[in-house]
Amino acid sequence: MFSKQTYISRRQVLQQKMGSGLLLFLGNDDSGMNYRDNIYPYRQDSTFLYFFGIDSPGLYAAMDVDTGEQVLFGDELTLDDIVWTGPKPSLQEQAARVGVSQVLSSKAFFDYVAKAVHGGQAIHFLPPYRAEHTLKLQALLGMAGPEIPTRVSAAFIRAIVSMRAYKSEEEVAEIEKAVNTSVDMHLHFMQQTRPTMTELTMAGQLQALAIGGGGNISYPVILTVNGEILHTHARDLAMQEGQLALCDAGAETAMRYCGDLTRTIPVGKGFTSVQKEMYQIVLDAQMAAIQACKPGVLFKDIHALACLRLLEGLKGQGIIKGDPQEALAADVHTLFFQCGLGHMMGMDVHDMENLGEQLVGYGDDLQKSTDFGWKSLRLGRALEPGFVVTVEPGLYFIPTQIDQWKAENRLSQFIDYSELEKYRDFSGIRIEDDLVITESGNRVLGKPLPKTISEIEALRRL
Repeated sequence: MFSKQTYISRRQVLQQKMGSGLLLFLGNDDSGMNYRDNIYPYRQDSTFLYFFGIDSPGLYAAMDVDTGEQVLFGDELTLDDIVWTGPKPSLQEQAARVGVSQVLSSKAFFDYVAKAVHGGQAIHFLPPYRAEHTLKLQALLGMAGPEIPTRVSAAFIRAIVSMRAYKSEEEVAEIEKAVNTSVDMHLHFMQQTRPTMTELTMAGQLQALAIGGGGNISYPVILTVNGEILHTHARDLAMQEGQLALCDAGAETAMRYCGDLTRTIPVGKGFTSVQKEMYQIVLDAQMAAIQACKPGVLFKDIHALACLRLLEGLKGQGIIKGDPQEALAADVHTLFFQCGLGHMMGMDVHDMENLGEQLVGYGDDLQKSTDFGWKSLRLGRALEPGFVVTVEPGLYFIPTQIDQWKAENRLSQFIDYSELEKYRDFSGIRIEDDLVITESGNRVLGKPLPKTISEIEALRRL
């Protein structure tokens, strides 16, 4: 938890931005895996944490912008609870740590909101991303489920995005803690992966490191020899000599700030010559993109730069023909790079994604594309100091997509399908780092993590 003043200041700024109305903050509840008391690992709502800092289930909060009143709602532990959990600080004590003086029961929250509704006060709430939130909003506001998405507060979303997008020094320090643990996880992956080891075995070891670092993983570990499948989580599948292993894994700190890194390595002691050539293409694209990350530059343009570098590299392999710039304009790159170059990162690994990619990643002045290969670009807006972003280009040879495009003879003026056929089973490569945008450029967060071919092969031979 940050200092009391941090949370007080955040709420003061939010109140000034909103002007009027009642702001609702729905904390998350515990969720049972197979019965009520056998629960999934608990994760508090990030916006609730940002403004109120208390990482416990069963809580609500409200800010009355018109009166300045701020209230935390929840129930104190009973003796039955304490038998199982042991004594914990009271809600009043926890609220005091974040500068909230008024604490009421969870039942009082519903009465409190009902009074505001009946009084005609504007009620501001965020898009629900859990079924429990939707059900509670229905009960609170008397709305049908389908009506709720149409009634979320755009003003509330914009106010939060305008604050959470810019990371303070203390937030950057906390993110860097997460990145450093993520680096430790990837070093373990790069040093300890061996032929015949299963993906699950290594993924489990990485999660243990995240937990040992004081938090947990910030998203389920992506670890696979099928790197062309963008989000393949670890399976009970033995990795083999000659394959590439892609690991996309990050740690989350106890304060819920995230790291998000990716490395791709040979399962054996070294890359093949073809793997080296493809890896270097991706690394060159990433380094060019990182260098371009500075205030005032559209991240959408940096994505395009990375795509151009990928196409130039593929032309060198004989897969692409013609002018790479013209190929980029024709979206040829989407056969090999189907996703986006990166995203905002902070308390959520895709920061504030529940608030909507358009407002978070693009704002009011730039429209998010719906085209294949562009619609997955979560961030397009101009970079600003204080933004924390990922940069993660990749090459993904997806046989199903190759077959479909080849059958349609799509963009054959740029694609040599005969040459491409040699790579249909290549799999995929991704390289990812986390950056904070500074006044003059950027800084890569965390301890150094090897990513050149020679560095990786040196680790693989240890």
